[in-house]
Amino acid sequence: MTGMWIVTGCLIVIIAGLLVLLTGMCRRVDVLKKKQQQYHDIVNQSLETFAHAIDAKDQNTNGHSERVAIYSAEIAKRMGMSDEEQEQIYYMGMLHDIGKIGIPDAILKKPGKLTEEEMQIIRNHPTIGGEILKDFTAIQGISDGARYHHERYDGNGYNEGLKGKEIPLAARIICVADSYDTMSSKRVYKELHEENYILSELDRCSGKQFDPAIVPFMIEMIKDGTAPLPRPDYKSR
Repeated sequence: MTGMWIVTGCLIVIIAGLLVLLTGMCRRVDVLKKKQQQYHDIVNQSLETFAHAIDAKDQNTNGHSERVAIYSAEIAKRMGMSDEEQEQIYYMGMLHDIGKIGIPDAILKKPGKLTEEEMQIIRNHPTIGGEILKDFTAIQGISDGARYHHERYDGNGYNEGLKGKEIPLAARIICVADSYDTMSSKRVYKELHEENYILSELDRCSGKQFDPAIVPFMIEMIKDGTAPLPRPDYKSR
C-alpha cells in the first residue's frame, strides 16, 4: 500500500507540474501572438489527455469526463452564458474528477461495497483535484469544478459544506451534469436508469442536491432529445 501511495503522489506532482508549465505557455501568448492558436490547441489537447487518463483508471466510467463536459457546456449555453464561459465550463467539466488520480486503484475499482474508511478516501478526490488545478490559471476558475462538484445546494455535500450560491456557479452546473451522466450510464454495480426515473430524481433533488435554477435546463435537454449531445468543437476558437 505504501508503494501505491508513493506512485500516486508522484503522479499528482507530475500533473501539477505540467499544468503550471501550460499556464506559463499561455502567459507568453501575449508576446507571441502568431502562436496563440497553437498554444490554445496545445492546452486544449493536454486537458483532454488528462481527462482520458482519469477515465482510464476506471473502465467503469469510460467517457464520463467528456460527457459531463458536454452536458455542462450545453447547460451554460441555455442559461445564456457567453461562448468564452461555455468553453471554460466545458474544460472544468472535463477535469472535474482529476482528483481520482490520487485515489488508489484498489479502492477506485473495488467491485464490492466500500468500507467507511474507503469512502472517506474517495471523498477526498474533490480536494485533491482542487489542489492539482489551483495553480493552473490558463482557464479562469478551473479548480472550482474539481473542488466543489460534490457540494450540495442544501449544504449537506462534501468536503467544505458550502450551501446555495456559496458554491461557484460552474460547480453547481457540473453537479447536475455529473449526476445525470451517472444515472443514465450503466455501471458494474448498477443498470442505467430509465428516463422517467431520472426526471423524477432531478425534480426530487431540486433545491436539495441541485440548484433549482439549473435543474430545468437539464430536464429540458432530456425532454427535447439533446442529451446525449455531440462534442462541441472549441479548437477553432
